This record gives sequence, structure tokens and C-alpha cells, in this order.
Amino acid sequence: MTADSGLLLFLYRGCAFRVADGVQPPKAGSLLFCRHLDFRSGETVLEIGTGVGLAAVLAAREGCRVLATDVVPAAVECARANAVLNGVADRLEVRLGDCFEPARGQTFDLICTSPPQMPTPPGRERDDPGAAADNGGVDGWELLDRVIAGAPAHLRPGGRLVFTLFGFLGPKRACARLEAAGLESSILARETHGFPRIGYERLEHIRSLDTEGALPAAGMPATVERLVVQGVRPR
Repeated sequence: MTADSGLLLFLYRGCAFRVADGVQPPKAGSLLFCRHLDFRSGETVLEIGTGVGLAAVLAAREGCRVLATDVVPAAVECARANAVLNGVADRLEVRLGDCFEPARGQTFDLICTSPPQMPTPPGRERDDPGAAADNGGVDGWELLDRVIAGAPAHLRPGGRLVFTLFGFLGPKRACARLEAAGLESSILARETHGFPRIGYERLEHIRSLDTEGALPAAGMPATVERLVVQGVRPR
């Protein structure tokens, strides 16, 4: 970082978040996600893929005990700094690691993630920090499938898994995968957002995966539906 590179701050719900180099600022999907997370004081929360720590800090501010994780070292350091900046470092721990690995052996009342889920055509994989925040594998489900499969072992009875979903990945498919994992599924919210720039670069590949008809069959889509999906472990 150079001396004149400046400082990017994101202000939200009375909190301030420093956005470090190599870490994506919160986008529309992150804000949709946070608007529909039900943080209950005294509960334990796991956020997978915390980024700047937006949802994790909000949960800690509501009195939750929070573990936040990310695979990008810069994001881990950024989220830790934002926990201190917002006075919640005593209730928010941030660990480096993939999916549930940093939470091995622990259970939670809420597991939440707004994960990378942009389908990545074969041969277009990258491993830089920018790609880590977007690329969801060939079909977009690479991380989501692992989160859903691992959630039952990490949820307490009555615990919730909440995640965001691009409409073209299929809400019916998402609910079926939750039910197959033994979780009771529901759609918490739907919202229309601008179609992501990176999606235009992969449009034909995305259309080949759009089995539920979320996108127009021809032309350049201007918008995409984003959803917040929930799976609840029965008591």
C-alpha cells in the first residue's frame, strides 16, 4: 500500500467498516443478506466467508457470540480490525480456513453465508483473492453444496442455516438440497438486482445451468433475482 492510496470506509447501521486492499466491499447481495438475518442475543453464530465482517459485526452488536471465517488472509485481518473498530472484539472471533474446518467440533444456533456462487466455465478457474469472492465452481454450487452437507452436524436443534442464492441457480433446487440434508427449507426474501458484470462474460454458460428459467432465453439480461434461503434443523 502506498502512502497516498487512501482509505475506503463502508458505513452501515451505525457501524464503520474499513475495506482493506484485496477485500471486496459489501455489494447488494450482502445487504440483502444482512436485512434478513435474525440475530438473537445470546445465540451462537457462524459466518462462512465473512469478507469485511459485515454480518459478523452486526450479529456481535446484537449480543451474539460469533465465529467468522474466510479463506482470504487479507479478509481475516480486515474483519478482525473491524471487530475492534466497532467495539465487538470480545464477542467476535475471526479465523482463517475453508468452510467448516475452522469450526470443527462446534455447533451453532445460526450458520450464515453469502458465498461465491458465480458459475465458472471449465478452464476459467483462478485462485486469486478476487476470484475467491466470486467463483462458485462449474455449476455455482461448489461451496453451497459443502455448506448444506455440513450444516446439520454444526447446527443445534432448531438452528438455522441462511444463505443467499442467485435465481439462476434455482430456488427449487436449493430447497430440495436442504430437504435432502434433513433441513426444513423456506425462502425468506426475494429481490431484483442488476445483473452482475462478471455474469455477462459467462452468460451462455450460466444459461446452460438455468433449469428453472430465471433468465430470458435470448438477449442480455438487465436484472437477476437474488434470494435469501433458510434451512432449519428440526428440534
